[in-house]
Amino acid sequence: MTAGERLKQIQGLFEDLGGKYPDVLQKFMEFNQAAVEPGAIDQKTKEVIAVAVSVASQCQWCITYHARQALELGATENELIEAGLVAVSISGGSAAMHMIPLREAIREFKK
Repeated sequence: MTAGERLKQIQGLFEDLGGKYPDVLQKFMEFNQAAVEPGAIDQKTKEVIAVAVSVASQCQWCITYHARQALELGATENELIEAGLVAVSISGGSAAMHMIPLREAIREFKK
């Protein structure tokens, strides 16, 4: 599955949830938006952190989404790979395999 296909799956999931649970989805989206707004940490850095957490959590869809967001905000390939490696150093070998969808997302979305 490509990174683009994973993004379409995310979009489809949120469309389904929004149709059935609009209030819950709206609150979820508002919380997520507030969490990544610039504060003591700039938005790009927050998305790089989200990439590392996604690798550690072993969530391919999260990795794809946050890698694209980070790249769009100016993160470099090296920043994302290093963030992923920090996650691997904490989470071990199973997290290392989730560097594969990170690499795929970078290749697909890098400008």
